[in-house]
Amino acid sequence: MTPSQTPDPDPEPRETTGLEPGGGVPPGETPPGESSMSGAGPQDTTYNRPKGWAKAPMAVITIVTLLVAAFFLVYAIILLL
Repeated sequence: MTPSQTPDPDPEPRETTGLEPGGGVPPGETPPGESSMSGAGPQDTTYNRPKGWAKAPMAVITIVTLLVAAFFLVYAIILLL
C-alpha cells in the first residue's frame, strides 16, 4: 500500500455527521457528561458495624515493633560498653 492508500484513523471533518458548519456539535449528538445511572437501583441502607478484628492485629504489630526497638536499644548499649 502506498501512503495515499493507507486508511486514516481520523475521520474527515467535512464528511463527519452531526457537525455544524463551524465545527460545533448540536445538542443531543453527544452523550451526557455524567452517568445518569447513579441514582438507579436500591440503596444500601444496612450499617455494617466494625467487628473488632482490627484490635488483635494492631496489638501484634505494636508488640513486634516494641520488641525490635528494644533489641536495637540493647544492641546499641552493648556496643557502647
